[in-house]
Amino acid sequence: MSTRLRIGWLLALLPFFLSSPKGICVSSSPLPSPTTTTPLIVRLTLHDTVQPISADYLRRGLTEAARLHASAVLLSLGTPGGLLTSTREMVETIEDSPIPVIIYIEPAGSRAGSAGFFLLESADIAAMAPGTNAGAAHPILEGRTMDPILKEKVENDAAAFIRSYVERRGRNVAAAEDAVRNSRSYSAQEALKLNLIDLVSDNESDLLTALDGRTIKHFNGQPQTLHLRGAHLLNAPPSQRERLLFKLANPDFAILLLALGGLLIYLEFNVPGTIVPGALGTLLFLLGVFGLNLLPIRHTALLLLVAAFLLLLLEVKFSSHGVLAVAGIGALVIGLATLVDAPIDQMQVHISTALAVGIAFGTITFGLAWLGFRARRNKVLTGSAAMIGKQAFVRAAYTPHTGQVEVRGELWQARLDPGDPSIPLTLGSPVLVKAVDGLTLIVEPISRAA
Repeated sequence: MSTRLRIGWLLALLPFFLSSPKGICVSSSPLPSPTTTTPLIVRLTLHDTVQPISADYLRRGLTEAARLHASAVLLSLGTPGGLLTSTREMVETIEDSPIPVIIYIEPAGSRAGSAGFFLLESADIAAMAPGTNAGAAHPILEGRTMDPILKEKVENDAAAFIRSYVERRGRNVAAAEDAVRNSRSYSAQEALKLNLIDLVSDNESDLLTALDGRTIKHFNGQPQTLHLRGAHLLNAPPSQRERLLFKLANPDFAILLLALGGLLIYLEFNVPGTIVPGALGTLLFLLGVFGLNLLPIRHTALLLLVAAFLLLLLEVKFSSHGVLAVAGIGALVIGLATLVDAPIDQMQVHISTALAVGIAFGTITFGLAWLGFRARRNKVLTGSAAMIGKQAFVRAAYTPHTGQVEVRGELWQARLDPGDPSIPLTLGSPVLVKAVDGLTLIVEPISRAA
């Protein structure tokens, strides 16, 4: 199998490896013996935006906890928010979990903002560390400014969603709904007083001690008493695959991968046969596309990106003194800045990234395209056609109209242009090469050419 074919297969299979489910990565600490009665707690960590990878991580963590017959799952949470679609999936996963789910907002300074507040209220046990806050859960429809009717619909839907399980959990429905409708945010002590959480604990050890012996009710109404004293804490951090996907789901990182991949692919087209730029560029480009596929995309922004490339190419073809190039770079920057349609700033392309990538990529692309177009218009510098327009000298005259000339240090058979053979070839006279006919040069005396 050729190198190119092997590289092609690897690139084709890359999305499959990234999207296929893997086992969660657990700590290397030993598990308690199956014969002992030591309770087991699986500890998950989510300190990032809420997105499809977060939902996948939580789902697989709870599945692993059920397989290990864990006494509880402890989710260490800190998030500015995220996608409502992923939040709904995660809430549903928590509600269906046969293992009690404890969500703990930590450390001090962390928050459960927006989507994080929905997750906190869905837990069997909701806890916060001192110095943390939760709330500000007003829904935003993918970063857009909503008209009054649409805004009311989205608010009512989100409020009904949080009411559907907060009331069943026995928590303060009015305060939870206030966080959704009016973006109210609560400190740990305020949330405890308003019965939005179950307790405030300084650390995980105190939290588990306080919960030992407490009876909870699962979402389906089934009671369960927690036995957590002396529990073995099994860390289940995100796997390498999930860490990679979290990075790829960062829009700034995905945009950089797209830009670098595009430039390397362009380099491969201009210098064919190098293989490495093309293979690496394709890999980076696919990774960027895969990362953006995890995020909501504005289709109008995609049209702006297409228009930007067209404007840059038109500037090369039809010189407009830079007007088309500037318009293309402007469209590229705006398209990149508005490409990701996310509800929070952390999931959008930052304007500094859009400016840096847009201006740099647009300038480099325009420069490379201009050089390529200019090279295609230049005179051929190799082969027999490169001699057209060169000056030669007659070294032998067989007849008045044919002979042998020297050009670029080479001897060629030559003849005068048959259209005007009145001036004969004379030994040592300069001639101008007008055309090539097989292995014979068509020449013209310099005196006539001048």
